[in-house]
Amino acid sequence: MGRMMKMFVGIVLFAIIVFAGFTTAVLHLWNWLMPAVFGLHVITYWQALGLLGLSWLLFGGPRLGPHGRAHWRHRMGERWEQMTPEEREKFRAGMRHRCGSWSGEKSKGAEEA
Repeated sequence: MGRMMKMFVGIVLFAIIVFAGFTTAVLHLWNWLMPAVFGLHVITYWQALGLLGLSWLLFGGPRLGPHGRAHWRHRMGERWEQMTPEEREKFRAGMRHRCGSWSGEKSKGAEEA
């Protein structure tokens, strides 16, 4: 067996072990918390695996191609560079209004007090 084949088998085996561990963790956490807190039913290993798959589809999705955080950050950087200083300040003001101040900036209410 070649070196690459051994590496491939090792990576696949590692991925299976990690995935089985995550599934077991979801199973135990669900069965510990959800019936006591929300009165839901206890689930099986395969239902936990289904929950992992569903959450991956809804919240993670396939990370193929130019997707994900790096692509989004690059696109926002390009848009930011194309904005005028007035547009940037308007954007910042809108974000402050929606999210509050960030990165050590004082909000208007704190400046007036």
